[in-house]
Amino acid sequence: MTFATANLYDDHAERVQVALPGFRNYGGRKCFCGPVATLKVYEDNSLVREQLEQPGNGRVLVVDGGASVRCALLGDNLAQLGKDNGWEGIVVYGCIRDSAVIADIDIGVKALDTMPAKSEKRGEGQQDVVLRFSGLVLKPGMFLYADEDGMLASDEPLL
Repeated sequence: MTFATANLYDDHAERVQVALPGFRNYGGRKCFCGPVATLKVYEDNSLVREQLEQPGNGRVLVVDGGASVRCALLGDNLAQLGKDNGWEGIVVYGCIRDSAVIADIDIGVKALDTMPAKSEKRGEGQQDVVLRFSGLVLKPGMFLYADEDGMLASDEPLL
């Protein structure tokens, strides 16, 4: 599916939230959208793996990692798992690793930065919760639209 967040904003400004700048594109798919699934974790990607092991059904996994830059919450194996299980994209409010490999995987990935250190595996975090970061308030089931210009979120589908 092809769209431009700038055009979606122009057409639906009163119905969308706009993410503040700071996210970079890392995945092989630069333009992606879908219903949101949410996770809130901190320096532990156990729930990220658990979620990506489930059928994505065209959804976008949004991970609030508390903007931590001390470790990565997503690497190439998890990005490939997400692609293989039908996820459209993954947004990480934190870091990823294996960015050169992720660039060749046909999945959307946005994150704040890269970090080679891997996360802990404690099984901690929350799933299907409201997330608040970068000017967004994201509830499970909302719709997220991302491209090279940024990200938008809405309660209803825009396409």
